[in-house]
Amino acid sequence: MDQNPRDAGTSWRARPCASARRAIGASMLACALAGMLSAAAPSAAARPMQVSALADDHANTCKQASGDVAIAACTRAIATGRYAGHDLAKLHYDRAVEYANKGDYDRAIADFSAAIRLDPKYDPAFNNRGAAYLAKGENDRAFADFSEAIRLNPTDPDYYNNRGSSWQLKGDYDRAIVDYNEAIRLSPKDPCPFYNRGIAWSGKDENDRAIADFNEAIRLNPNYAAAFYRRGIAWTHKGDYDRAIADYSAAIRLNLKKADVFYARGTAYGMKGDNDRAIADLDEAIRLNPKNAGAFNNRGTIWRRRGDNDRAIDDYSEAIRLDPKDPSYYNNRGNAWRARGDDDRALADYDKAIRLNPKNAAYYNNRRDAWLAKGDLARAIADANQARRLGSDNPN
Repeated sequence: MDQNPRDAGTSWRARPCASARRAIGASMLACALAGMLSAAAPSAAARPMQVSALADDHANTCKQASGDVAIAACTRAIATGRYAGHDLAKLHYDRAVEYANKGDYDRAIADFSAAIRLDPKYDPAFNNRGAAYLAKGENDRAFADFSEAIRLNPTDPDYYNNRGSSWQLKGDYDRAIVDYNEAIRLSPKDPCPFYNRGIAWSGKDENDRAIADFNEAIRLNPNYAAAFYRRGIAWTHKGDYDRAIADYSAAIRLNLKKADVFYARGTAYGMKGDNDRAIADLDEAIRLNPKNAGAFNNRGTIWRRRGDNDRAIDDYSEAIRLDPKDPSYYNNRGNAWRARGDDDRALADYDKAIRLNPKNAAYYNNRRDAWLAKGDLARAIADANQARRLGSDNPN
C-alpha cells in the first residue's frame, strides 16, 4: 500500500505524566493522545502485498481523508472484499486511527487487533493499540503491545518512549528512565522523551536531574507549555517559589490554562505569603475544576491565614466532601474550629484525621492543644506522649 498522510509523522505517543506529588496537582497529559496517531510505512519486503495496490475511490478516501469521512470510506473499502493481507490490515489500521482520534478506543482497539491478525508483524499496529489501551487505563495490555512493537522494530524511538510511560505508570521509574534513554539516543532532537524522563526523575525526587531534562525539552521546543509547568513543579519541590511561579506563568501564557497550573501557581504564591494572588489563582483553579479538593483546601488555608475562619471552614468542608479520605483536610478544619473557639468540633475533626492517619504526630499535638483548652490534662498528656513517640514535640 502506498504511504498516506497517517504515515508521514511520528507514531502515536502514549505520554501520560504521572503526578510525582499529590500536593502539587493531578497528572497531566504532555501531548494529547488525539494528536499522536500514525505509523511508519512497512517495507514491501517485510510485508508483501497479496493484491494489487489500493486504487479504488473508497480506499483512496480512506487514506487521504480524516474523521467520519475517512471512517465511512475505510468501511466501504473493507466491505468490497477486494483486499487481503497487509492491504486489508492497512484499511483496518487507518480506520482505527480515526476512531482513536475521536476517542472511540474500543472500536480503535478492535480495528488495530484486526490489522494485527492480518499482519502479525505490523509493529505500528501493536504500538498504537498499546496507546489506545493506555488511554483506557489498561496499562498491562499497553505494556505488552509496546514491548511487542519494540521486538518487531527495535529502532523506533517512539516505542521506547511509550513503554517508558507504561513503566512510569507502574511506578518503576528506573526502567522508565532506561527506555527514555534509548528513545533519546535514537531521536536526540525530540523533546518529548526528555520531558518524560524529567517526570520520572521527579518521581524519584531527583529534582536537579528533572530540571535539566525539562530545560532540554524547552530548548528543543520553546513553546512546550507542559515542560514549563513540570519544571515549575520541580522548582516548587526545591523551595524556589519565584522560579516556580515564573514557569507556571510561562505555561499559562502559552495557553496551558488548566486548573492544575493555576492550582500550582496559587500554592506557590501561598508559600511566598502572597495571599491575594494565591486566592485569585485558586479561585480560577476551582472555576476550571470545581471538583479539585486540594484547591479548596489550600484556599481555606489562605483564608485562615487572613483570619477569615468562616470562609476557611467552608472551603475545608467542601474539600472533605470531595475527598473524605484525606486526613489533612480534617486536621485543617479542626485548626479553623479551634481558631473560632469551638474545641468540641475541633476535637471531632482531629479524631477523624487520626483515624485516617494514626502516624502523624502533628494531629496528636493539635488534639493535645484542644484537650488542654478544655482542661482535660490526662488526655492532653496522652496525646503529647504519642506525638513524642512518633517523633515530634512541635505543635504543628
